[in-house]
Amino acid sequence: MAIPSSFTITAPFLSSSKLHPIYKSLSFSPSISFLSPPFPKSSSFTTLFPISSSNSSNFSPIDSSDSLAAPLPAGNRTLKSRLRNGDTLYGLFLLSFSPSLAEIAGLSGYDFVVVDMEHGYGGISDALPCLHALAAAQTPAILRIPENSATWAKKALDLGPQGIMFPMIDSSKEAKKAVSYCRFPPAGVRGSAHPVVRASKYGIDEGYLTNYEDELLIMCQVESEQAVKKIDEIMEVDGVDCIQMGPLDMSGSMGYLWDPGHKKVKEMMRKAEKAVLESQIENGEKGSFLAGFSMPHDGPIDMKRRGYQMISGAVDLGLFRSAAVEDVRKFRMSEMDSYEDEDQPLTHKEEDEEDKYWSE
Repeated sequence: MAIPSSFTITAPFLSSSKLHPIYKSLSFSPSISFLSPPFPKSSSFTTLFPISSSNSSNFSPIDSSDSLAAPLPAGNRTLKSRLRNGDTLYGLFLLSFSPSLAEIAGLSGYDFVVVDMEHGYGGISDALPCLHALAAAQTPAILRIPENSATWAKKALDLGPQGIMFPMIDSSKEAKKAVSYCRFPPAGVRGSAHPVVRASKYGIDEGYLTNYEDELLIMCQVESEQAVKKIDEIMEVDGVDCIQMGPLDMSGSMGYLWDPGHKKVKEMMRKAEKAVLESQIENGEKGSFLAGFSMPHDGPIDMKRRGYQMISGAVDLGLFRSAAVEDVRKFRMSEMDSYEDEDQPLTHKEEDEEDKYWSE
């Protein structure tokens, strides 16, 4: 399982830029700068939990001249429908389980937020307030569960995310299990409490059983050399909507944990990417979508140009870490500059002004 580990970010209140304080702080990789003027993010897409608000104050920090988020169609605007429409979506991983940070992420313009129960400390009860916050910000939520199990999938799906992500899918057998956990009998083995759970608006959404399969994005993570060898079989499983590449675990499975940019890892990643993209050409809408993490050696725009339609370029904890480190660094540098100024000898003018002061 892979998470981008390197970001550069400047604390907003220390920047002298005239940009909006939110956007002047963002810069994720050498290959892309998010310092361009923001453009409005549509606020009327449909989710499993539609919100009646017409607030259109959300903005995206991505340059509209090369946007990762294409204009939305007028109809259904779930993540799944946007991907089918050809849009490229940009998102963030939430490991802190902070509803406030989830809300800020949504208001900042991310197309989706992955609430990560695999590497984040939280579980179902911690994820729910984050989903509430994202719903308030009209931002689709994806839940990544810790393991490929019926129990975790059932509890996650009952919360009503637009997407669910299964880690470490290495074979078609595991992919079939993942899909079966997402579907009610007879198509699958998902336990049913649809009259009362949040996914169906606590039973208020009478069309939930009819629509849930078409609205739910099922994502399988391919993050090992073994999985790449089986990727064609994984994609052939009915119900697998999206292949999520995992560069860090991929590098670990190949013996290059500390070097995810190694030539052999890149070759393995490109092999998997090619297989996914070719499935789209051969099968049209039936092909799997390609998703992945931005890395220091592989920026979001590079990924977009290669055909990725879902790109996660940031982690909430990584953003805060970088901002905090930069904030402290700037303060220490200012202290050093101040000490150096105090040690400098007085100029003749300063000596004359000092003599004048004491003579008075």
